[in-house]
Formats: sequence, C-alpha cells, structure tokens
Amino acid sequence: MSDSNILHRIDGPEDLKQLDLAELHILSREISTMIRETVEEVGGHYSSPLGVVDLTLALHYIYHSPHDKLVWDVGHQAYAHKIVTGRQDQFYTLRQQDGISGFLRREESDHDIMGAGHASTAISAAIGLAHARDRQGGDEKVVAIVGDGAMTGGLSYEGINNLGYQKTQMSIVLNDNHMSISASVGALSRYLMKVATNPMYNKFRDDLWLATGKMPTFPSKVIRRILKKTQEGIKGFLTPGALFEELGLRYIGPVDGHDLEEMIRVFRSVREMPSPTLVHIYTTKGRGSELAENDSVKYYSMSGKNKTVSPDEAPSFSRVVGEVATQLAHTDERIFCVTAAMGIGTGMSSFEKQFSERYVDVGIAEGHAVTYAAGMAIQGERPIVAIYSTFLQRAWDNLFHDVALQDLPVIFCLDRSGLVGPDGPTHHGVFDIALLRTVPNLIMSAPVDGNELRNLLATALTLDHPFVIRYPKGSSGVFTPDAEPELLPVGSWPVIQKGERVAILAVGPMVEEARKALPGIQKECGFTPTVINARFLKPLDTDRIQKLIGSHTALVSVEEGVLAGGFGSTVAEYLNKQQLGISLRCLGIPDRYIPHAPRLRQLEELELTAGGIQSTVAKIFKDKR
Repeated sequence: MSDSNILHRIDGPEDLKQLDLAELHILSREISTMIRETVEEVGGHYSSPLGVVDLTLALHYIYHSPHDKLVWDVGHQAYAHKIVTGRQDQFYTLRQQDGISGFLRREESDHDIMGAGHASTAISAAIGLAHARDRQGGDEKVVAIVGDGAMTGGLSYEGINNLGYQKTQMSIVLNDNHMSISASVGALSRYLMKVATNPMYNKFRDDLWLATGKMPTFPSKVIRRILKKTQEGIKGFLTPGALFEELGLRYIGPVDGHDLEEMIRVFRSVREMPSPTLVHIYTTKGRGSELAENDSVKYYSMSGKNKTVSPDEAPSFSRVVGEVATQLAHTDERIFCVTAAMGIGTGMSSFEKQFSERYVDVGIAEGHAVTYAAGMAIQGERPIVAIYSTFLQRAWDNLFHDVALQDLPVIFCLDRSGLVGPDGPTHHGVFDIALLRTVPNLIMSAPVDGNELRNLLATALTLDHPFVIRYPKGSSGVFTPDAEPELLPVGSWPVIQKGERVAILAVGPMVEEARKALPGIQKECGFTPTVINARFLKPLDTDRIQKLIGSHTALVSVEEGVLAGGFGSTVAEYLNKQQLGISLRCLGIPDRYIPHAPRLRQLEELELTAGGIQSTVAKIFKDKR
C-alpha cells in the first residue's frame, strides 16, 4: 500500500474502521503532512495539533462520532479531527476568510459537538451531555479530550469534582505532552495498565467488592478499607492517578499517545466501563516535525508564508510592554509581572529573563491570576497582569470583587484588544471597553503607539487605583527604546490635528486611521476635521468635549470595540446627561460576532479604516448641507 492513497479514502470517521493497523500508521503520517504543509502555508497552530494525530485516529477508530460525543478542549487540538470528519478538502482554507475555523464550531460540522476556543471547558460540557443522555435514556458515549495545560484551569477541577460525585458514565482523556510522567512509563506500568483495563480483572474487582458488602458490618468495612488502600497505594506509588481516584474517577494510564495499537485496545475497554474514567495519554508536541519536537514553544503557531514584516516596522505592542516593564523594573522594585500561560504571547520573555524572581506564570487560571495580583497589591507590590483581552473575560468577577471594589493598584495590560483576524470570534478582544467601563475605581486607557504605551504604564505606577491599558495585536507604530517615560494627566485627550466642523474622537490605533483620512476628507468635503486622541476611555476628558462642542457641529467616535456600551456610548451618555445638543456618529463593532478573516479585511468591512472614517464624515457633511 503506497503512502499516497489512504487519506483520500477517508470521507468520515466510519471509513477509519475499515483500515488495518498498518494503514492507520500510513494515514497518521499523511494527516501530519497535511497539517504541516497547510499551517506552513496559511498559518495556524503547529506543534499542538501534530501531537494528537495518533490520539485522534484511535478515538475515532473506537467511538462512533457524532453519535458518540467527542468534546475537544481548545480547538487547536482538533486539526486532525477536522480532517477525518469530512473537511479534508476544505482544510487548505484553514483560518482564511469564508474557510474553516482554526477552532471548533458547531455550525461547521455535526462532529464539532461543542465550540471551543478558550481552555478548560470540555469536562463541564461533557458532564452536561452525559446527564442529558441519562435523562433521555440514550446510549451514546461521551468523551472529553483535555490538554494538560487546560487542567490548570479551575473549571476543569470543578467539573471533575462534580463528575466524581454524580458518577455518570463518561470518560476524560488527559492529553499530557510534558515529560513529568516519563519515569512511570515502563514495563511494570504498562503491565498494571493492561490489568486495569482487562474486562476479567474489572469483573473480578467488582464482584469481590460486592461480595465483601454481604459480610457482617465489621469485617466488611475492614476488608474493603484494605482493598481500597492497597489499590490506591500501588497506583499512587507507580502512577500519577491517585488524585483522580480520590476524586471518584477510575484512572487508566499512563498510555503512550503514539502507540496506536495500545490506545485502540485501551479505548475499546474504556468505552464499556460503566463508571467515570480518566485515561492518561502522554504525547509529544510537534510529532513528525523535527523543529517542532525540539522547540514546541517556538513552533506553537506559525504565521504562514503570506505574513511579511518590514525591517523598519516598530515592535509589537506585546514586545513593548515587556521591554518597558523591564526598563521600569530596574528602578522600581515593586514591579511584579503575572501572566496566565501566555508569557511569550504577552511579550514577557525579556522581563522573565532579567527578573525571574519577580515574574510568575500561573497557567490557564485567569481568575487566580487577578486575585493573586490583588493579594500582592495589598502587600505594597505593583503587579502588572499581562493578559489577552478575550481571556480577561473569564476573570471579570475577580477584577470587580477582588481588585476594583477594594481599589487596589493592579495594572492590567490587555493584549489583543480589538479584532485578531484569523483567530476569529473566540479571540476577538472587542468587549473589554463595554465590560470594564462600568466598574468603579477603574482607570482605562488605550495608547496610540508604543511610546504612549510606555507613558501610560509609567503613569499607572504612580497611582493607587486599578489601571487598564488596552492595545491590539500587531505593530506599535512608533517606539523609541531608550526614551524616558512621560507622566500623563489622567483623563487628558491631546489634539492631534486642529480642524473645524467635525471632531473625530479616536481610540488607540484608530487615531492613525483618522489622521490618514484627513487628505481625503479635505478633498471631498473642503475642510479638515479635528482629530482627538481619546487615550483615556475612563475617565472621559469632559473639558475637551465641552470645548469641542463650542466650536464644532458634529462628533465622530471611532473604536475597535463593540458599539453596545462602548466608548461611543459613554460619550453619548455624557452628552445626554449634560443636555448638550450635538450630532454624534459612532463607528465600532456591531452587535454580532465577527467571523475569522484577515484583520485588515475585517476593519475595512466595519468601516474602521481611513476610508470608512472619510465616508462617515462626508455623509455628515452632506446631511448638514
């Protein structure tokens, strides 16, 4: 059998069941090649999906999706899942406009049981599916496939705790791609795992347990206690499963996640087990790619061949945050940086290298990161929480209750605020303004470029209140590495371009788009509007608004955030409260989820570019005439 004709025979999971073991190995190589070639061309996650190709094939070989429910935690585990569930012909469109998503989407396939972009959700969703099955008298099996990183999230433990109590039939597959369990993976461990999954062993174990229950109370309790402690002791010594057993789950493993024959045998047995079960699989990230296997962090994702960076381009906002925090930390010993499994993504690598004792990555535990920072602030430290905007949504209550309510000086650097292009709606950071502007004690800002980000961070360190700095993915526009920071008056809006008739209130990088719109507006309308850098979203510069109203006939707000409750809404509320009669047009994100596409395309379609601003001002001008 050649290596080029197996994948083309796979139109759905049931086709896998017609293959023998040798053909499955060939198929695994073909899928890995498709993932590597596609991601290298168009971009996407790289090391993680390569590590679970064999696991995916073993699961689909035994389970019957979509009747059986395979619930994947975080979508970038699921590239191979997409390929074997009827989407291989569309896989080249991965993360492209009108193509398939880089994450799981229920709208995309019946096999995507639960949408997934954020981590740690699969176990809770799977328990809900299993309980509904039990109520409805169904026979489908439910499996949650969870990466070890997602197990650092509190929601995973909440789910496991509930599952251990409810005892419904379902399985958790723990995909462990670290080496901490390598010492347990030996001949004895493999033997014990085979015994634990043997149906005869399980029947004997259950029969013995039932038999002891029929004895008189005292010897029954003693014998059962000895049996339980003996089994726990052996497992606790030889495997990492004692914790899960104590929580009420049957622990199976560890299992080699690249041994297809062994995984198929294990899943065939586990599928028939009546109790909640956790199968511990160990895998190698980047499997099949020498570069990714040697450095899975560096090759966590790739930008694709179409991504070009000018040698003169300013560093990203993420990198600026790390560099400025490092610079300021040399003279301010209170600075301590906190991340939630995104140290590299949020640009904190340079800080970690120089101040490792003042840096902590708490894992995928955003709520913990925020409350942990609150505790540090109480003790006089000045924690900087560097976190993606979309992930701070998971810690909103912690921010509200543990930081803002107590007015603690925690600084939040919200990376990826705004649209994030191919990552799509699960990762767009467009809700932070609307969510956070309602929180008392909180100061919220948005820098126009890297230099202003430095100034805002330095300003935040001088204040005794929570302080948010939001900025998008991508270039910081302008950044002078060695410049000294300038402290900014809180709530101040500088004038970028003095003009007439219409004043454009632009937030963050939208200031540059407004500035670029000026020549076109002058040519089309015969005047140049005023451009304001609305760098503070809370508090507003009400003095500036009052002055603009006295000299202009219309205002235009431009933000890369949702319109409902966003910056423009804040301005409208102020105008209404003060009974100020002036026209206001708001540009931003409408009340719908924005699908994945190139970020520039998204901005153009939402009129958040120079062209969109020009057409809005021109319409105001024509309406006024």
